[in-house]
Amino acid sequence: MALASQASTNLLQNSFLPSKPRNNHAVKYVKARQIVDSRGNPTVEVDLVTDQLYRSAVPSGASTGIYEALELRDGDKSVYGGKVFLSELCQILSYIWLDQADVDAIMLEIDGTPNKSKLGANAILGVSLSVCRAGAGAKGVPLYKHIQEISGTKELAAMLEIVWPMQEFMILPVGATSFAEAFRMGSEVFYHTLKGIIKAKYGQDACNVGDEGGFAPNVQDNREGLVLLIDAIEKAGYTGKAVDIFAQCMDKQCRLKIGMDVAASEFLTKDGKYDLDFKKQPNNGAHVHSAQSLCDLYKEFVKEFPILTFNFVGDDLLVTNPTRIAEAIQKRLAMLPGWGVMVSHRSGETEDNFIADLSVGLASGQIKTGAPCRSERLAKYNQLLRIEEELGNVRYAGEAFRSP
Repeated sequence: MALASQASTNLLQNSFLPSKPRNNHAVKYVKARQIVDSRGNPTVEVDLVTDQLYRSAVPSGASTGIYEALELRDGDKSVYGGKVFLSELCQILSYIWLDQADVDAIMLEIDGTPNKSKLGANAILGVSLSVCRAGAGAKGVPLYKHIQEISGTKELAAMLEIVWPMQEFMILPVGATSFAEAFRMGSEVFYHTLKGIIKAKYGQDACNVGDEGGFAPNVQDNREGLVLLIDAIEKAGYTGKAVDIFAQCMDKQCRLKIGMDVAASEFLTKDGKYDLDFKKQPNNGAHVHSAQSLCDLYKEFVKEFPILTFNFVGDDLLVTNPTRIAEAIQKRLAMLPGWGVMVSHRSGETEDNFIADLSVGLASGQIKTGAPCRSERLAKYNQLLRIEEELGNVRYAGEAFRSP
């Protein structure tokens, strides 16, 4: 567990220049506080004050890759299991300005580590988010518009694909004509219809939800979970005209498709195999696959079910790490046809809805932010509804979500 050092604190404090006034939006102070995320763990919230208050909260993930940026915690096991946030790292950031690139570059330079282990990814992100919000405020534009301008996104085109995870399974309302309609379709299928099916088949206890609001019934394998989704799509009335339910969902007229967040690194064994029954230890090895046989299983799923996307390239492999992304591009992993970008929540979330504006500002085409049943997840969806209303006549990506 990384610990803060007085040396890094002094370095950070001495490295910032006096605030540069921009449009009367000079930074008066930056302060961090400890709040609690949706899993009951401490996280950081950062206030940046100019003539207004700009507040951001940082989420935290449960499944983290080995290349992921490091969250800085104090390590004292007697308090919140050692997960208390070292807020003094943000409290001394009193001399910054609203240029996003400048602030981010300075923090990264001061940190100087490949995994943000000196300042902590949580401290860096919290400050960066609030600076971004303040930058939008200084220009008098919505946050998503500011993100669009600083990222160089040419088109604000798409309202976003919405995906609700049920373990590794997601619903994609590609046949909707607006985000509001997509949100309604997904909510009807996933949270209402599917809940009734699960209750009837597995009992009331199976309707309890996990960290991200998804149901977790006692399904025996992935195919059983996919069949549940198909059943819910049919009962909600979103299939085509074919007689067979599977043919209906495979048909282009079906307005709802399926996605899977594989997260294969979670069940990768030490000998390079993939154990799909990894949650049961020990087990008889009946569900252990080689890389090739796992790929063959994916192909079977695509043939049998209306699966549009597998989320298994980025996430744990790239973990938003520029070095890892550059390596992927060099190896042409990122050059494969149809490689899309998904903005994702984390398992430990807050009511901060920054990623909704981020998805629109980057025109990512996809956002994954959980089931529509917990306020920290709904905060993002509700913000997207507001943005769509504000934008007026805006195109919903639909099946063009990879390149909106």
